Amino acid sequence: MGRTVPTITQTLNTTEAMLQRFRRTLRRQDQILLDDLLAAAHRHIAAITQTQALLPFEAALLAMLLEQAREIARLQQRLTDLEAFLQTGRHDDR
Repeated sequence: MGRTVPTITQTLNTTEAMLQRFRRTLRRQDQILLDDLLAAAHRHIAAITQTQALLPFEAALLAMLLEQAREIARLQQRLTDLEAFLQTGRHDDR
């Protein structure tokens, strides 16, 4: 019989297991960040399955970067909104 190909979920879980010693050596705050990155990859499992030209973990890294880019864009928008609010507030005080 032929070997079965592991699912993307199984591959990510295996990768997480291999990273456990690395994770344990990190500071607690960094462990939480790593956990968040790995969770981000799991949120994009469907998209990762469509990246046949990439290795599964490469696609997972891309998903993690996507989540980071989304958070940066969200924070940039909040900063822009806050700056506009403060700018408007300054004009009202004059």
